[in-house]
Amino acid sequence: MSENREEILADFQACTGVEDVAEAIFHLEETNWDLLRAVSRVMPPDTQAFHARSDPDVMIVENDQDVPTAVPKPIPADKVTDMMDVGNNIGHSPAKKRDYSSSSRENNFASASTSSGSASTGPKMLTFNIKYCDRVIKIRLPDSANLSDLKQRLSNEVNVAPCRQTLSNWARMQIYEKTPFTKLMLPIENDLILTVKSMSDGAAAENENEVTQKLNGTYTLHVKFENKAYDLKYQGVKTILQVKTDVYTLTNIPARHQIWSGWPPNIDDNTVLALSGINYPDHELTVRKNQQVQREKRSMPTIVQIDSDEDEFEDASESFNVDDEYFVDNENTTKKQEPLIPENVEDELIGTITFNERFTNRYGPIHPAFYQGTLDEALKDACNKPAKDRKILALYLHHDASVLTNVFCTHLLGFESIMQIIEKNFVLWGWDITFESNRQKFHAALANCLGPTAPLNLRNIPVDKLPAMVLIMKIRSATEVFNVINGNVSVNELLSTLIECVEVFSDHQSVEVKEEAERLEREMVKWEQDQAYRESLEADRAKEEAKQRQEKEERETKKRIENEKAESAAKKEAHRKEVEARLPSEPPAGQGEQTKIRFRLPKGVNIERRFPAESPLQVLLDFLVVQGYPKDEFKVISSWPRRDLTVLDENQTLKDLKLCPQETVILEER
Repeated sequence: MSENREEILADFQACTGVEDVAEAIFHLEETNWDLLRAVSRVMPPDTQAFHARSDPDVMIVENDQDVPTAVPKPIPADKVTDMMDVGNNIGHSPAKKRDYSSSSRENNFASASTSSGSASTGPKMLTFNIKYCDRVIKIRLPDSANLSDLKQRLSNEVNVAPCRQTLSNWARMQIYEKTPFTKLMLPIENDLILTVKSMSDGAAAENENEVTQKLNGTYTLHVKFENKAYDLKYQGVKTILQVKTDVYTLTNIPARHQIWSGWPPNIDDNTVLALSGINYPDHELTVRKNQQVQREKRSMPTIVQIDSDEDEFEDASESFNVDDEYFVDNENTTKKQEPLIPENVEDELIGTITFNERFTNRYGPIHPAFYQGTLDEALKDACNKPAKDRKILALYLHHDASVLTNVFCTHLLGFESIMQIIEKNFVLWGWDITFESNRQKFHAALANCLGPTAPLNLRNIPVDKLPAMVLIMKIRSATEVFNVINGNVSVNELLSTLIECVEVFSDHQSVEVKEEAERLEREMVKWEQDQAYRESLEADRAKEEAKQRQEKEERETKKRIENEKAESAAKKEAHRKEVEARLPSEPPAGQGEQTKIRFRLPKGVNIERRFPAESPLQVLLDFLVVQGYPKDEFKVISSWPRRDLTVLDENQTLKDLKLCPQETVILEER
């Protein structure tokens, strides 16, 4: 309730001109805070005339998220097609000042009072006169309807989705979308202006194929000038400023003096035809010369005319709040000033260092710090960082030929709040484009950083709208121009635009910081899993290598044993053959004194052989070697007496060993 009472108090003072707050509260308390009754109490109905508020900087923000406190006067027809000074491809348009004159408030408020007094028990019909391009759409709705119903009716008339519609000339807020008109206290007849949000505003855009067709297609503009008509053909990528420049060659009217009819409202000179909202492929336009500007030039020869309409010029003058001497074209002073960057500077780094030094020498030390480095380095330092460390890149473009330069550099850049917000949230990079060579160098550097299309919106900024501040931010993976602020703005407008930019950037930054943290967490989990997998693989590999080494060692050991066995067998075989060669043959039976020896082998096999009785024990052992039973592997045991023959003297005869005439010996493995 306190907020409503503050609004009622402000409206009461604006309508009645009562400056004393206590007196105003007294009248409102007497009428139970009924605004109409309080106004009628102070000002009789036949003499009601509302006074303008003393604050010249009352602003209405054309933004669905801000609520102005008063209804501005309708925009004249010859002002509808004026271009916006600031292009914006992300978020919302910056705040604009509106006229809060007494007559405007009186007409609208009186209408509301009349309608309120004559309301009947049934629904009251409201009339909305909505200007769109060159047509006025008249829609009648009961006061029980709401803004959503109005936008739906408009969608049927102009084929524009409600989410892309922006209605100007009244206080708007998202909460009003479903609020009945009865609670908004609207007059019987309302004059509104319809503008269409661009695709970058986040609303539903045109079909992509249709936009591509318009960008690649050819527009035929039927331009009428006095008694002549021109048919001009342009590609969809051409800007409105290029059309105006070509019309200058046909009509000899400079672009800043051209008054147009037929362009959609709330577009700027840098808007391309395909995105301007004009009819495709043919569109009719009318141009005439601004005679008022010519008369002002003749009456004020020493005043430099700003390239804007009359209201804009007046707003700029009030906003600057400086002496008129700033607008005197003093050519001698300009010639004596040393340029901030010398002509044809080759090194971009040297250019920025020189710019910073000379800017401080010329305008003093009270200004935000300029980044000393190349544009690419500034872009990386501002945008190519983790989301939590990013800042907005602000490019300050200076031009000595503009009359706005001194005011912008001293009063705006030196304003404490602006300095604080820039130093905290921005990386400020400055460049002087007074000389064409330096302008081209800047455009080349910008195209190298952001792509060839980035300089298009900055190439044709008029000199009398410089200096300019280009705001660049990185949202997700896209780095692009967020806003272009021209020099003919007030401190409040510049500050509100910077704050809006910071808010948009902060909203996206907080989301990206959270996503980046989640992504890092996922990557850490994945890394840990990969590390565990790698360790598992390493363990498996180590086990496999150990197994392979063991198998290799076993194979080598087996092979060595086999080799040793083979070598031993070969030696045994060679020894056996050697022994077999020297072993005497078995004597025939009955020849001389003999002995028969029976050999009982380990596997139960028995063999017999005759030996001469005088044969040494060595002959018996050699026979066993030939049979495969060497004495180093087998024992030769006599049966009676039991003894191991292999340990006896091999030179003793069988007869001496009492192995005659026959004997049985047993072979045992050692």
